Amino acid sequence: MAESTRALKRVSPALGQIGSGRAKYICLMLVVLAGMTQAMAGGVEAREDYALDAPILAQASEDADVAPAAADGGIFTGFVEARGAYTYASPAHWSKGLGRLELAREGKFGAGLKYKISGRFDYDVAYDSSNIYPHDVRANMRREFQVRETYLDATAGDWEFRLGRQHIVWGEMVGLFFADVVSAKDQREFVLPEFDAIRIPQWAVRAEHFKDDFHTELIWIPYATYDEVGKPGAEFYPLTATSGRPLNVRGDEQPAHSLRNSNFGVRFGTIKDGWDVAGFAYRSMDASPVFTYDSSLSAYRPQHDRITQVGATLAKDFGSVVLKSETVYTRGRRYATTDSAVASGLIYQNTFNFVAGLEFALPADINLNVEIYDNVTLDRDPNLYFSAHEAGTGVLLRRDFGSNVEAQAMYLRSLNRDDWMLSPSVKWGFAKNWKLKFGADIFNGPPAGAFGRFRNRDR
Repeated sequence: MAESTRALKRVSPALGQIGSGRAKYICLMLVVLAGMTQAMAGGVEAREDYALDAPILAQASEDADVAPAAADGGIFTGFVEARGAYTYASPAHWSKGLGRLELAREGKFGAGLKYKISGRFDYDVAYDSSNIYPHDVRANMRREFQVRETYLDATAGDWEFRLGRQHIVWGEMVGLFFADVVSAKDQREFVLPEFDAIRIPQWAVRAEHFKDDFHTELIWIPYATYDEVGKPGAEFYPLTATSGRPLNVRGDEQPAHSLRNSNFGVRFGTIKDGWDVAGFAYRSMDASPVFTYDSSLSAYRPQHDRITQVGATLAKDFGSVVLKSETVYTRGRRYATTDSAVASGLIYQNTFNFVAGLEFALPADINLNVEIYDNVTLDRDPNLYFSAHEAGTGVLLRRDFGSNVEAQAMYLRSLNRDDWMLSPSVKWGFAKNWKLKFGADIFNGPPAGAFGRFRNRDR
């Protein structure tokens, strides 16, 4: 896999209007977004008290044509990117030829009100130049426009409010997701891209209260965004054929957009003597689909369960070593069973996930991150595909060579079976605002393993 990234030095002020899209179902958000769009198209009066809230990607002092702020008191940022992937496992083929453009506009409306509007456009030529994929896969992967973070910020005393499409990140381990339960995720490339690229913003109302060392966060998601898993026949589609049933999938039955199906949660955190501790509770329609079997259609139907998740995160800096840990209890999710008497092929199980990691800053600009995790199924049904304890480990080794070259390798492995993934890469900043990255993604394990199911996707 190779990628090149160049920061845009300037963007035309005529960005145009961004449609409200899914936000049309949320009247309050629609009004806010319409106001944001008008500010983009027509501009607002420049204000002397405006200060840049995000750095512009090009140095104004080095390019006289680049102004630190637009006439309306806002700034543009963005990037362009190309990603290519060649799958060398048989049958060898180009599996990615992605071009990506992302633009953002940030500014403020007087004192105390700030806004951001951003969007991303992708086009992948690999799905035009090859007939190796089914039609549904090519249609799903060829092109996409996505509204990214688009919100309004306001403050009132010790409270901060954010209304609109936004990232809400509650967990930050490397390699896999654990306590990051709010974010929807683009899983069409498994967990291979950077997490910032995988996360999909949610349309949400968020209120945060800061007092001394305590932090309270309340969220409401009236219009949920769900994981993007692609279509059957794609490189990393999560469902594999089991029990001799053909891999026939009918749509994605996402819940109706109603208050009854909205998501809500609360998170409390504090910092005491260097210990950063937080706890949360989240009630939601599961962003990840489960695949129930419908014998009348001889097909699987992706559905989303109503689940409850309660968890905690912990972090502590011990000089050159940082400790991190996350735990999540999940209730109400269904899992695949081998019991032929269960017509849907799914049964309810409660789980407890735990992960702990240590990050070491070593000599010679070496950084080492080691994690160990365990996915525990409580009162496990004997007919489940997986064990009561599904443990694993992750190792991320990274080294800088000067200021322009970074080499790293990510290794994820199950401790229950010979099931693993290795992703080495080298990144080179060969010119100002340019980066080039080369790497590989290698899988091994049994066909039903978390990583082995992709063993013919080495790239």
